[in-house]
Amino acid sequence: MPVTPRPRTETEEIIAHLQRAHRGDPWHGPSRAMILSDVTAQVAAWEPGAGAHGIWGQVLHMRNWTREVEQRALGMPRTPDGPVGGDWPDIPNTSDAAWRETLASLDAAHDQLVAVIQKLPPARLHEHVGATADDPGGTGVSVSTMLRSIAEHDIYHSGQVSLLKRLAREALGLEQ
Repeated sequence: MPVTPRPRTETEEIIAHLQRAHRGDPWHGPSRAMILSDVTAQVAAWEPGAGAHGIWGQVLHMRNWTREVEQRALGMPRTPDGPVGGDWPDIPNTSDAAWRETLASLDAAHDQLVAVIQKLPPARLHEHVGATADDPGGTGVSVSTMLRSIAEHDIYHSGQVSLLKRLAREALGLEQ
């Protein structure tokens, strides 16, 4: 008789979704960590122009929104102007060490969010982010929807990073 896997809790499903997108084996292609694994500071700092953000900016953006989602999941008041640290923060230093620190801070933000989700009471997942269901500024959804959406947000930006890697390497005359 085949063994049927036990159903996962909603919390376990959300964490699995986040983990697959960040450093797991998602069905859609490489994880964010895999995409970023061979990006150098030089490639990360390359800007495509026309107001578009490069890889470094994408990583900082994902990190800051992960931190913002963590705060919202904990019931902290949302910031009116986007996440603390900015929506698209400036890149103050483009050294190799700064790039490694940026990547480490993205991993840390992800791990911290997962730790917070593990401790959330299941009922919290169905509460609304913000005071009411129709609050402006990205609230008005359940905590569960917000947590699933940050994974989707990061998958979207990871796809951009994947394309930016190719463009940057070509523009910088580096081997593909």
